[in-house]
Amino acid sequence: MQIFMLSNGKLPTSTTLLDFAQPAIKAAFQKEQVKKVVVIPYAVIRLTYDERVDSVKAGFTDMDLEIKGIHEFADPVLAIQWADAIMVSGGNTWYLNKSLHDNGLIEPIRKAVLEENKVYIGWSAGTVICAPNMCTTNDMCIVDAAITSSLNFVPFHINAHYIEASIENHMGETRDERITEFCIKNPHKTVLGIPEGSWLHLSEQGLNYHCPQNKPHTLFKLGKEKYVSNRQDLSNLMTL
Repeated sequence: MQIFMLSNGKLPTSTTLLDFAQPAIKAAFQKEQVKKVVVIPYAVIRLTYDERVDSVKAGFTDMDLEIKGIHEFADPVLAIQWADAIMVSGGNTWYLNKSLHDNGLIEPIRKAVLEENKVYIGWSAGTVICAPNMCTTNDMCIVDAAITSSLNFVPFHINAHYIEASIENHMGETRDERITEFCIKNPHKTVLGIPEGSWLHLSEQGLNYHCPQNKPHTLFKLGKEKYVSNRQDLSNLMTL
């Protein structure tokens, strides 16, 4: 099992999509002998699906991979079966999760990753849906989407692009306040905030946190003080 959950797709200094995590992803592709990759660009709103697939391809030109968008297949479920690895783009989490449900893809993806050991790489929205539900997204609900349950690869919830900052003269809630509200209404849930340029890697060896820029992650749970740490081994979160 190889599941990569990236906070975001690019940094201000990025030259290609996912470049800050590419060495780890490419090593996993080589280990698992990945040859065929399907990209799920459903979350993309302001680009075309083909543009997103092309941006993924640009970062893997040094590998012998066949990379296709799921929209290129007549049957999206067959696309999951065809692939050795699944890459799920960032964008709008609500639209992504709705599209996965509408196309009957939740269980096929879970089976492919958890039972058939296909590599999963998600970033931003593609990471948030790795939780039991996608309620800790930062995105606006731009579609009618009552279903929030998602892939449930991990038992905790994820807030991607996590940053705690107050903007002068802005009277809306901070990120911490929004996550606290989630915890108040879901007192038994844990939320992990991961900053830009970081990722979680779940494998048979456990759950590990990586951030080349050495930014910490932040853990939220009702009744406990928020926990900020650079700790890499987070396998304990898998037993919540």
